[in-house]
Amino acid sequence: MSDPAVSIVVPVFNEEGAAAPLAREVAAAFAGLDYEIVFVDDASRDATVQRLLEAKAELPRLRIVRHDCNAGQSRAVRTGVLAARAPLVATLDGDGQNDPADAPRLIRMLMDGPPDLALVGGRRVGRQDTLAKKLASRFGNGLRKRLLQDEADDTGCGLKAFRREAFLRLPYFDHMHRYLPALMLREGFGVAFADVGHRARVTGASKYSNLGRAWVSLSDLAGVMWLRRRARRTGAVVEL
Repeated sequence: MSDPAVSIVVPVFNEEGAAAPLAREVAAAFAGLDYEIVFVDDASRDATVQRLLEAKAELPRLRIVRHDCNAGQSRAVRTGVLAARAPLVATLDGDGQNDPADAPRLIRMLMDGPPDLALVGGRRVGRQDTLAKKLASRFGNGLRKRLLQDEADDTGCGLKAFRREAFLRLPYFDHMHRYLPALMLREGFGVAFADVGHRARVTGASKYSNLGRAWVSLSDLAGVMWLRRRARRTGAVVEL
């Protein structure tokens, strides 16, 4: 089988109600295109894997990769990117709040952009979250954008499109998925953003709390600031 043009990577943890319907939506959104879908189950304790295996019977382009131990969203995304066979990758959150119909548009922006463009990030419009979560996100995004100058208004949006090769050049750490624009810019790649829809969660429960996210964000932010300070550019690289 030849490698596809696009891999759609979806990390999931305890999403037995959302996973299979989301896989079907992704397949419908990319119908007519050359794609594969890679769901990464992060050691779910419910029936997520069973529901995906049932969906696989009707979705031949669906692949399922499973962690033995729960390792978090960033590790699940990286596992999916490593497993992906396409040069272009789109990611979506596994809770169904990202609309898969927006993903092909981000991929097209990536394909049609300048050669150095490596990431197109989604920017959620009309967020269907609690007021507390939206206020916390607004504060966190504003602080991060000011300190990292990463041009991003909404790094928490799981809907992104990027070049696989560029992603694999980035330093890995837990929660890195929230800092992809800053990390891409650090490596000299271009980034862009596009408005995308956002939907209410209809099944399952959030895996994050405002307090827990704020606590780890402080150390993560300091770490990314250190990485930016320690970066050195080579200029053009040529083989002689």
